[in-house]
Amino acid sequence: MALPFLPGNTFNRNLGKTKYHKSHHFDYENETALMVGAQKPGIGGEPLLGQKYKPRNTVFPKGQGSDLPSWVAFDRQVLSFDAYYQEAVHEKREEQYRVRNCKIYFYLEDDSIQVLEPRLKNAGIPQGTLIRRHRIPRPPPNEDEFYTAEDFNIGCEICLYSKVFKIVDCDQFTQNFLRKMGTNVQRPARPPEDPYMNFRKAMDESMNPLRPYEKYDTLKQFLDHDRHVLRFYCHWDDSENLFGDPREMVLHYYLADDTMEIREVIPANSGRDAVPVFLKRMKLPKTPGSLPLPGVITDRTVLNVFGATGPGSRYILDNLKTGAVDQEFYTDRDLSLGAVLNVWGRKFVLCDCDNFTKEYYKTKYGIEEMTPVTYKVEKTVQLPQQTPPYNGFGSEEDSQCSCKGLLPKPPKRDFIKFMERDRSGLDSNVLRFLALMETKKPIDQDRKFIVSYFMSDDSILVFEPPVRNSGISGGKFLERSRVKKPNQPRYNTENSQYYSATDLYVGAHVEFNNFKFVLVDADEYAFKFMEDNSHIFVKSNIDVILQKIAARLGPNKEDIQAFFARTDPTGSGYLPFEKFRDMVLTIEPSLTEQEVITVARQYSDRKSDIILDADKLTAVMQEELIKKNFEDFSSLIDSLRHLDKNCTGYLEREIIRREFLAQHVPLPEDMLRAALSIARTSNNNNELVAYEEFVTSLNWHTRPAQPIQYQAVDDEQWTGTKTQNQITHVNYKPLLQRIFGDIKD
Repeated sequence: MALPFLPGNTFNRNLGKTKYHKSHHFDYENETALMVGAQKPGIGGEPLLGQKYKPRNTVFPKGQGSDLPSWVAFDRQVLSFDAYYQEAVHEKREEQYRVRNCKIYFYLEDDSIQVLEPRLKNAGIPQGTLIRRHRIPRPPPNEDEFYTAEDFNIGCEICLYSKVFKIVDCDQFTQNFLRKMGTNVQRPARPPEDPYMNFRKAMDESMNPLRPYEKYDTLKQFLDHDRHVLRFYCHWDDSENLFGDPREMVLHYYLADDTMEIREVIPANSGRDAVPVFLKRMKLPKTPGSLPLPGVITDRTVLNVFGATGPGSRYILDNLKTGAVDQEFYTDRDLSLGAVLNVWGRKFVLCDCDNFTKEYYKTKYGIEEMTPVTYKVEKTVQLPQQTPPYNGFGSEEDSQCSCKGLLPKPPKRDFIKFMERDRSGLDSNVLRFLALMETKKPIDQDRKFIVSYFMSDDSILVFEPPVRNSGISGGKFLERSRVKKPNQPRYNTENSQYYSATDLYVGAHVEFNNFKFVLVDADEYAFKFMEDNSHIFVKSNIDVILQKIAARLGPNKEDIQAFFARTDPTGSGYLPFEKFRDMVLTIEPSLTEQEVITVARQYSDRKSDIILDADKLTAVMQEELIKKNFEDFSSLIDSLRHLDKNCTGYLEREIIRREFLAQHVPLPEDMLRAALSIARTSNNNNELVAYEEFVTSLNWHTRPAQPIQYQAVDDEQWTGTKTQNQITHVNYKPLLQRIFGDIKD
């Protein structure tokens, strides 16, 4: 019953109080009265009704370590303690209590605790995680606070959820950490012994046999040499027996269990069955005998010491092995090159081994040299297989396929070469030459032919452009096919030789089906392709050609320079192509027209070999941008405007090229340079390009170009190198400078 709230019946709560200060609870934030001290105590520092203090964490001494927060500084750092607790056992005679050892982990990053109990074999009780990781509160009346690192030390008793744990030891890290915190770490102790565990240990020891069997420990050998196999190449001469012959074998010796197996090397077309193994994996005895009866060979033998056999008799283990049958098996010590093994009555000679086997015997037994034993007889020279001669039906490849099997198959096409050298975009992979017929007939001497060589399948097409009022109807002179070289037997056992790309060059004399031609010119693509692949086309290799010229000129620099100066009286450094050709052939008559043209092209004064079509080039560039999904033309124009400091609308070609590279515009370098070379320039300076107009022409959204596809030039449209692309003059000074070095003007 409560006392009435009347004078004299109440207590004065302020008796003995010395502090009457009041915490600051209210303040103004953005001109608004707010309560800012919700966690602050009341008058005199006493908590308000229903107020709880925020539980504190572990306080680490200042000046130690870094100023990082605890969840960063102590990440993955844990204090480990060894502890135990006693658990009462009721209604059991063997034990009254049980001592349970456990591990207490204190995580420094968030002051969480985890308790684990090591699992024991056949314990009969649930073990493992006793308390999962979390912050554990103190026992009442301090349940509003949590355990910290200061509460843990060796010898302390900690109550975790009504279980009292006694800490007896800790690891070295925990001991060093507690000492740095200022804790006096006690000496480690040992947990008390568990009476029930001692009882079980004594019971297990009493159950051990007094006479244990002999122990065979092969685990160490297996762990040391697992998958280590010695390989020997051996020979078995079985020629003495009927239908016998020398046979090659491979012996595998397994170091893990001292077993071996033998496999036979069956040569092709030997008539033998491809059996998996010749001798299955087993221990090979040195002196094989008859097959023993069951029970004769055992791991252990016993002695009958009392009575007859049957019920009531007693046996003991024969430790002296008086009745054991001794067998001697082959080991790695018995294997060496030249040794003869008795494999169940067959004599095997070890002739050679692999590198691992040599290294094993060098490391274990110190054998440095292992000389192989020669046992193979030198094979006779095998004559090449000759195919029947060509019968004239189909191609030669078809005839060979009919000789390789009962069911003839069509010859296989070189698909990889076809894919690499097939027409792709602007690259046609077709070499075209202008040819004249080599004949004494006046009517045929003026006829011109276009020889096209297709590198995808090495075929040749000869086309004659029609000429009006010539009396000869033009068209295909030779259907596209591979052409054989002349002077070859028609019916031969070997394949005929066909014309290849290296056989065609300017100045070459060729014969197509008894028609003789001389190649007098080639198109620009053929010249460019042969110069780019000069390692294949030697006639277009400028280094090889200049070496021939330098070898004939000799070291007389002044005479050669005077010779060229007489031909060039004006001293301009240029010679007409005809004079240059006559001079080069005078110096080295063995040069072909292709080699002379290659040198002239290298040092010619042509401004441009190809006249660019602006519309076609713009269409190709837009198609490239559409494939790469480039649309950021506005930012490209803004960046170019930023580089135009004077706001003239023009920039240099090199500046525009660098900005295109900086903006990662997906255009090839040569295509970009070609487009800038034909772009609209300023009237005052030819090097300044109108960049906005240039970028706008590439915008495939606003100004799409007419899509075009590459079309190969028809044979009747090409009759030789155009006049604007022909070589007119050759600069001979750089040529002499490259041959002789520095030459004074």
